[in-house]
Amino acid sequence: MAKVLVLGGGFGGVVAAERLAEKLGDEHQITLVSRSRQFVFYPALVRLAFGKCQPSDVSFDLRQTMLNRRVNFIEAEVAYIDPFDRTVTIAHGQVEGKLGYDYLVFALGRRLATEQIPGFYEHAHHLLNVDKAIKFGKAINKLKEGRVVFGQCPDARLPVPVYESAFALVRLLEKKGKRESVSITVVSPTTLESELGDLAAAAAISKALEAQQIDFLPNLRINGLKENSAMTIGGDEINFDLLMLVPPFRGSSAASHVGITTEDGYIKVDRSMHVMGHERTYAVGDCVDFEGPKMGHMAVRQAEVAATNLAAEINGYGPVSQYDHEMRFVIEGVENDAFYMHKDLWKDSPATVRQGRFWNWAKRVQEEYWEFSHL
Repeated sequence: MAKVLVLGGGFGGVVAAERLAEKLGDEHQITLVSRSRQFVFYPALVRLAFGKCQPSDVSFDLRQTMLNRRVNFIEAEVAYIDPFDRTVTIAHGQVEGKLGYDYLVFALGRRLATEQIPGFYEHAHHLLNVDKAIKFGKAINKLKEGRVVFGQCPDARLPVPVYESAFALVRLLEKKGKRESVSITVVSPTTLESELGDLAAAAAISKALEAQQIDFLPNLRINGLKENSAMTIGGDEINFDLLMLVPPFRGSSAASHVGITTEDGYIKVDRSMHVMGHERTYAVGDCVDFEGPKMGHMAVRQAEVAATNLAAEINGYGPVSQYDHEMRFVIEGVENDAFYMHKDLWKDSPATVRQGRFWNWAKRVQEEYWEFSHL
């Protein structure tokens, strides 16, 4: 019997555990450790902030879902990992102590490095959990006039909710008849082309921003906040009445002492999602060291690859699946349509860019399928 321990209850951890349960026999034990029993469907948090869904629509009970799939569930914090003794110390949860394992899957996500931005918690909103999305929504509903700024800090690596929120605010203000009273600005630490990795995609978003009268300010690296103003590394100051800002990301601190991470804390893996330099260890999701943004669909694909290769390893085979690093996203609210992009980040080929109402529908169907399949 093999004991498989999956650390993390986000997209990567949940899918890895589910796929392993499907691929391995009943004689093997799969355990998922998560700091919370509530899974949050992060792509829907923009819709939650703008009143398009309810909190119950963006989360579900992870414990019952895992048990239904023959996966043990432990709600606890990962405190320490010892890859040499193959043990994980857990704390601050339903149980405390050490868990032994034969195989390990890191899926602990990324850490919000808000300490890099003085004044972040006092003066900025973000959309990276349910409570913060609801809080931002309340602030939006109180807004009558002024300037709203949406942006990313350096190393934020999550552009989609920035643009989607800006377009959503345009629609909301137009509906209320207040569009002329509010100016909207998007701030980027780089350029649109750098964020999206493609000229055609950058041109399409730029055109949509201009059509919606949204100002775009590139190459502004925010490094501090005061009340109603953001400071940049270059000395510029950006005034605002309301700010939604994605903070810098770093890798999970739980793996920092093991010798498998970059300077930013991301875990080094190969294309089989195997952790470099450690046997029987895999990593998936936001915690891994791959270029580009950190997105849910990437974590899902990485988890599928890792689970396939881990199951093969348990059965005495070598890697049978490899990960392809592709970025896919849909930004809603581009006028009456949605914007779709698909880009292979490991190839020089141009991105596929589409725009139309179909993509709004496709995004809803995908979200509803995920939610239904995990109830």
